[in-house]
Amino acid sequence: MIKKLKKIFSKFGPGIITGASDDDPSGIATYSMAGASQGYSLLWTSLFTFPLMAAIQEMCARIGLITGKGLAGNIRTRFKSKTLLYFLAFLIIVANTINIGADLAGMAAATRLLIPVYPQLVALLMTILIIALMVYFPYKFIASNLKWLTFTLFAYIASVVVTKQDWFAIIQHTFLPDIRFNKDLITILVAILGTTISPYLFFWQTSEEVEEMKEEAKEKHKKIIVTKHELKQMRDDVNLGMLFSNIVMYAIIATTASTLFASGIHEITTADQAAKALEPIAGRASYLLFTLGIIGTGLLAIPVLAGAAAYAVSEIFGWNEGLNKSFRQAKSFYAIIILSTITGLLMNFANVNPFKALFYTAVIYGLISPILIMFILLLANDKKLMGNLKNGLVSNILGVLTLVVMTLAAAGFIISL
Repeated sequence: MIKKLKKIFSKFGPGIITGASDDDPSGIATYSMAGASQGYSLLWTSLFTFPLMAAIQEMCARIGLITGKGLAGNIRTRFKSKTLLYFLAFLIIVANTINIGADLAGMAAATRLLIPVYPQLVALLMTILIIALMVYFPYKFIASNLKWLTFTLFAYIASVVVTKQDWFAIIQHTFLPDIRFNKDLITILVAILGTTISPYLFFWQTSEEVEEMKEEAKEKHKKIIVTKHELKQMRDDVNLGMLFSNIVMYAIIATTASTLFASGIHEITTADQAAKALEPIAGRASYLLFTLGIIGTGLLAIPVLAGAAAYAVSEIFGWNEGLNKSFRQAKSFYAIIILSTITGLLMNFANVNPFKALFYTAVIYGLISPILIMFILLLANDKKLMGNLKNGLVSNILGVLTLVVMTLAAAGFIISL
């Protein structure tokens, strides 16, 4: 059985890790808040975001495969605007660091629900573990082990099964959206879009496709040519990862809607609070699954968040970068990983409210995403850069739709303030 699983997992690429890391403790808190405050009415969002998310991530992966460069490296080469690049680097580091801090806080609080220990001590131990993993172990080891952590997300799918559901209402709200725009709904929609179609995923996906390609070239001792088979494999991997991410999002909204919302608990400020509130309503099994999922997804997401920031900043400044390089070969790259993770940890000692941190992260992501999506579309349509593998009609329709939706959401949020 284990051998079969290893064989299946060996075929998965960066897409499955990217998709799974999207459902981090911050994302769990957002989806829990959506289910607790709005009930089943926002289930349609997971159906809506899947094709948009998959289209953008596929473009990022294709750009990485064809050019052999990360997203920031391509923007730097193609557009040559240092002011824009420095601005994006600043926002990405700030947003990702806040997200890391919120994730560490969520993991620490969730661990305390199971074991009576100080949350700060748990956050410190998690930080040491993650930094050691990323600095001292080769890319192949990191990638293969991050894939195994995706299994923790099945906890949320299982929680739907063990919780009593109104399946008629679920189907109705999935396919027949009941949208009544107000300030609270707009805020939640911006948070959902910001935490689902996140800029750090764009950078991670592009750079990890390059890492995978370099690793394959190293193993085969020859230059890798992008074939139709490899493109299909990449698309299947991306689509599977994004589908998995949205199924988990759907499961969390459904679970919290059928328990917390139905019991009159409409305010959830942290992921661990959602887990704790589930126990007396949905039973210990659902509570344990939810809690373990928070811890597992945090261990999966934080390396992705720190890595994405390091890739973006290193490419912008032309530093040596890559998890396939040693610390000596890419000191600045690893310094960003260490600095952002430790800064995130310090948030847990500064009494920063994790939910407020999550909220501001989602807002920053929501504001950055449209800018980056525009650049992704320009790069993916550049015939000189992409050749015959530039965007087709379907990719452009979905890409432009994503850009419009994210822009309108950001504008709506600013106006609602």
